[in-house]
Amino acid sequence: MQIEDVSEQVAALALQGPTSGRLLRAVAEADVENLKYFKVTSGKIAGVPVDISRTGYTGDLGYEIWMPWKDAVRIWDALMEKGKAFDIHAAGMLALDVSRVEAGLLLIDVDFHGSKKALIPSQKYSPLEMGLSRLVSLDKGRFVGQDALREESKRGPSREIVGLELDWDAIESIYEKLSLAPQIPAAASRVSVPVYDGGAWVGKATSTTWSPTLKKMIALATIQAGHNSPGTRLDMEYTVEAVRHRVPAVVVKTPFFNPPRKTATPVR
Repeated sequence: MQIEDVSEQVAALALQGPTSGRLLRAVAEADVENLKYFKVTSGKIAGVPVDISRTGYTGDLGYEIWMPWKDAVRIWDALMEKGKAFDIHAAGMLALDVSRVEAGLLLIDVDFHGSKKALIPSQKYSPLEMGLSRLVSLDKGRFVGQDALREESKRGPSREIVGLELDWDAIESIYEKLSLAPQIPAAASRVSVPVYDGGAWVGKATSTTWSPTLKKMIALATIQAGHNSPGTRLDMEYTVEAVRHRVPAVVVKTPFFNPPRKTATPVR
């Protein structure tokens, strides 16, 4: 067997959003309409052979296009030219970070620690704590950690990554008392802040952002069992003008944003 690393020879473009399917149908020689969620097809764009996967780091309909790196600019130009009719815009990592929070997608070493950087027990996360139990079969052939996961499954995880919706009226009130209009950063915050139930610490919010789609302040948070059920009312630390406040928040299921078009087939 021979393994060849071709990473530097492959480029990828992420085409995401409600009109991405229609744009791809217009520009690609591929069966995009019947491409199912998390499946891959092959075709051509601007005469260049490509692989198209119905994947992405957003919560909307989207695709990732894989091509030889030398042809990436050619395909970018083809998408941007054809995409004018579909209101296409280039988006950077800061916009992507907001979208992935809306989608409830976790970021390694922000919302959880990877095994290489987890130094103490509280930094070690299991699939059940991350809401990924659907990806683990406890009855399959033997694998490392199976017994521990079976035991955790029986008793239930001691904590869970959940969504929080912050009380916007409470945030506005803080600014109003300072005679300021609310000042919300366009970028998502990756600074961990405490979450409380009454006076007791029950977890931490790890990614916080204003959702332009939902018009809400939302966060991903690791919350202890007993305080993590949807509808539970908590308080989250929120800093304004270097002063720490607590604002009400409610536990909600993720994803925050999950339109039917994301997984619908055929694509419209």
